[in-house]
Amino acid sequence: MTSTPPRAPDPRVRRLTTTLYGYAFLEDFVLLYPVYALLFSDTGLTVWQISSLFALWSVTGVLLEVPSGVWADAVSRRLLLRLGPLLTAAGFALWILVPSYGAFAAGFVLWGAGGALASGALEALVHDELERLDAAGRYARIMGRARAAGLAAVMAAMALAGPVLDRGGHTAVGAASVLACLLTAATALRFPEHRSPTAGPRRWTAPLRTGLAEARADRSVCGALLLVPAVGAVWGALDEYTPLLVRDTGVADGTVPHLLLLIWAGATAGSLLAGEGERLGTNGLATLLAGAGLALAAGTLTGTPAGLVLVALAFGGFQAATVLADARLQRRIGDTGRATLTSLAGLGTELATVVVFGGYALIASHSPHGTAFAVFAVPYLVTAALVAGAPRVPRAGARERAAGRRAAEDTT
Repeated sequence: MTSTPPRAPDPRVRRLTTTLYGYAFLEDFVLLYPVYALLFSDTGLTVWQISSLFALWSVTGVLLEVPSGVWADAVSRRLLLRLGPLLTAAGFALWILVPSYGAFAAGFVLWGAGGALASGALEALVHDELERLDAAGRYARIMGRARAAGLAAVMAAMALAGPVLDRGGHTAVGAASVLACLLTAATALRFPEHRSPTAGPRRWTAPLRTGLAEARADRSVCGALLLVPAVGAVWGALDEYTPLLVRDTGVADGTVPHLLLLIWAGATAGSLLAGEGERLGTNGLATLLAGAGLALAAGTLTGTPAGLVLVALAFGGFQAATVLADARLQRRIGDTGRATLTSLAGLGTELATVVVFGGYALIASHSPHGTAFAVFAVPYLVTAALVAGAPRVPRAGARERAAGRRAAEDTT
């Protein structure tokens, strides 16, 4: 009996994935990330001014998240993936050419707009192209690897920012960041795109109306839409406070970056394992969320460096669950309005993240950082219980529902 040789990988899928991994790496390979606060301080900005810049950045993302998703469904998604990094590059160029509060504010608006353009458009483009190639089942695995590439880029930028800053100052760091953005935009040219943009007088409103109608009519879509922020917002906000958590374990400041790399390594491993996590099913996803939440609480309450191993495991679980929640949403929505609904999920994540920031400040002002982290493990236990207890609603696949809508439209 002869065994069937393995099928050769589709070169079209390989082209898509290599482009995606390169785009994800370059998008996060920004040497300004770990040092831009130093640039603001060296320019003479006060803490209040720096905080106001962060707020402006967040508000820009919130305001543009959904409109950019509608735009991505109405025009070329690949076009938005090119424009986004170019806007970010213009913002970084302003920072190094005319460093001042006004330039920093304009740069954050451009950066926020650039990020909003890519949000939703990237996931929608990748899923639709994979579906066209009969490879939609690989979406979670591929997006997990893309997230891992982005995390690897962040770690590489952290390692290189110091030496580049020492040699060339903020100008060199900023120039390298602008170059990374330009390379990201150039990489977007390699993305395939075979969908036809929305046409007709309702070009700009049809994707939003269709997406909202689908979310209202299909409980599985609505549930998947809510699951994305429920999974991604809390740990995404907590990540900003991990340096303070690490320092509270009593280690020297010079050791903090090394232990942060441990946590980042956990998140990267979670991205790489996300594809395997699709086999878990709904109950498995609930177990993953509950296990990660318990690991976060146990690891942070120890108050020791050894407990950070559990924190790394928790972040790995949260990262994997974030990719799986996105894949769950993409499976449930039809082709029309995909970027719009993905951006709605992103908007929910942004808003929930702001709430977590406020709650964390309230708790950590009276308690150790480890206690605040442990408190925010509770939402994951609640989410896990809701996921496990949600009724299983039979539903048609995305293609069947899309075909049904088209057939209904043809008869009217």
